Amino acid sequence: MEHFAIIQALCRVAMSNPSEAVRRQVERLVEALKGEGNEKQAKSLSTLLSASEKRQEMAPSRIRTSRAMLAGEELTRNTALPVDRETSVPLVQVYFPDDLPKDAPYFEGHIREAVTSVMEEWQHFDRLEEASIKPARTCLIYGPPGTGKTHLALWMAGRLALPVVVARLDGLVSSFLGTTSRNIGSLFSFAGRYRCLLLLDEFDAIAKLRNDPQEVGEIKRVVNTLLQHLDSRSAEGFTIGITNHDGLLDPAVWRRFEIQLQVPNPSFEARVQIIQRYLDPLSLPDSHVKLLAWFTGGSSGAELESLVRLIKKNHVLRPAGKNFLEDLKLIALMSSGRITHFNRDLLFGEIKLLLIALMSDTSLDFTQTEIAQILNRDKSTVSRMLASNSQDGAISEVSHG
Repeated sequence: MEHFAIIQALCRVAMSNPSEAVRRQVERLVEALKGEGNEKQAKSLSTLLSASEKRQEMAPSRIRTSRAMLAGEELTRNTALPVDRETSVPLVQVYFPDDLPKDAPYFEGHIREAVTSVMEEWQHFDRLEEASIKPARTCLIYGPPGTGKTHLALWMAGRLALPVVVARLDGLVSSFLGTTSRNIGSLFSFAGRYRCLLLLDEFDAIAKLRNDPQEVGEIKRVVNTLLQHLDSRSAEGFTIGITNHDGLLDPAVWRRFEIQLQVPNPSFEARVQIIQRYLDPLSLPDSHVKLLAWFTGGSSGAELESLVRLIKKNHVLRPAGKNFLEDLKLIALMSSGRITHFNRDLLFGEIKLLLIALMSDTSLDFTQTEIAQILNRDKSTVSRMLASNSQDGAISEVSHG
């Protein structure tokens, strides 16, 4: 189809917040493309439809919290916050429902199902209690930095229409003997007084292994204090803990969290979706998006956001007609820590080796036309290169690591 890149961009914008009528028209376009034999273009739009459906699954209507779920006073923007007595620094930050993320973070299917299950449990809180079943009130979210753990926790609070009391636990630690435990007590006393969700960020800062020989007796007493307050709060409010270093947590801390949700770095398919989300309003061909996702294996969502930001800057500042492969090389130089040595060697090495690697990876499913677009070569040149490599048996000898 002529001008498909423009049509694809229009569909992507429309599907970011689609009505049923918009969805139906995109479905009709997919069927028309299939009827004309344009399977590749139809698949591209089908991916947009699928991604939109997944976002809708992760975005239920805002849950109305009942008195059975949470008791306490209303927390307002004028409420005085608890402070450290020695420094007078506030121990918490408070975010109100209007301040919280409206868009659900994008995760793998199994993680999305787990989050949906948690939200359904909270949505039907009253029904569970009527059946004498205690709904989960505690959730630990853990995984590498930059994977969207805090975004997920804040989004979940937004679905509950609750203010969020955020405490970075490293900020509660004081050099004064006994002050850290007192700060923890003030934090939980505040959270217990008001209707809110308590978010404990940087959880590993305090909840360390009590048998760590490097730690002094004070930190062990602090962990005990934390455990006691977690036990008390489990009967009166929702608590979410977040950590990048789950290996540092005391085993007793793990037992305090009924739900334990691991958020890993995104897979190839998830990276494609995340890149497309961050690209808006810029539109790139699917081949370019897949290539970027392929080159960023092992990257977190936050790292992908930084890389896409560089691409958008280049798109604005560099002249039209630019070579995406050259853009990718520049990005690799400016963000060398986000791309593996293997991929950088491919990018800056012989173009034939890059071609072999791209054609060897079945997850990319590139056509010769897409390869030509990426390599800034005409299709006939790519065909000759592939024929030459096939004769040499080279393609079977190179794989992407």
